[in-house]
Amino acid sequence: MESSMKRKSKTPWFFVSVCMLPALGLAFYFILWPTVQVLWLSFTNARTLTYHSADFIGLENYTYMFGDRRFIQALQNTLKLLAAAPVITIVNALLLAFMVTQSKLRERGFYRTVFFFPSILSLTVIGVIWSFVFHPTMGLLNGFLGFMGAGEFTRAWAAEPTTAIWTIAVAFIWQSAGYFMVIHVAAIDGISTEVYEAATIDGAGPVRKLFSITLPLIKDIVGITFIFAVSGILDSSFALSSVMTNGGPNGASTVLLMYIYNQGIRNGQFGYAMAITAFTLVMAVCLALISRFITSRQEG
Repeated sequence: MESSMKRKSKTPWFFVSVCMLPALGLAFYFILWPTVQVLWLSFTNARTLTYHSADFIGLENYTYMFGDRRFIQALQNTLKLLAAAPVITIVNALLLAFMVTQSKLRERGFYRTVFFFPSILSLTVIGVIWSFVFHPTMGLLNGFLGFMGAGEFTRAWAAEPTTAIWTIAVAFIWQSAGYFMVIHVAAIDGISTEVYEAATIDGAGPVRKLFSITLPLIKDIVGITFIFAVSGILDSSFALSSVMTNGGPNGASTVLLMYIYNQGIRNGQFGYAMAITAFTLVMAVCLALISRFITSRQEG
């Protein structure tokens, strides 16, 4: 009797394990095994994505990487984007979310759709749109500055070393702010209206409600969306840089993912490209650990 009960108690776990096998197999084949291949090739002088022509060279790729001026430049450009774009994106998303949820405009649903629309466009389309905006002669930005009598501020925004990387940041912020706005709208809608009504009775204005009610109550979601924004800029910077600036001028807007592509596909230095990929992977893991740290503190 006891043995049959033990078998019954173990049966669900066996069933769950069998059901997980296909997913685990796919994860191993498409995630774990490619990661192992990347790490191995990073220690070789591979010219292709195969082991046949690869010789083990130890840490030479990593030693060369941290002395490579182009890699350092790409890393600095990526860190600039990571430092500025996610913060501005989340701030804009919060302001938009607060506006469409707390304002008395009858067209709030329309504004939600308009603000969210850029997030459904592909990154290639986003890059093309903003390339026209920043065009030196036909661009909307320079045309607006000239119309406002500020022609001395016009420039080739995507072709100058000091501004090229920031054109990518602007395109990312415009594309992703609406997406994070929707997440924040859902979080704000979860706050009881009685809280805002009580604050209104006490004489609190919109700014006081934002900082005293909304932000403290949705801080968990804000922390998570910030990590998503950091991961997003790391991921989408390649496409935006390729379309808008092609990494120029002179590498001023080259990001890590573009440098990996250049070294691997264009130069045939797959071993070195895999070393940079491994470094980028470590950065991504660090971001995941930061996310876990933030969420664990909030849960506690």
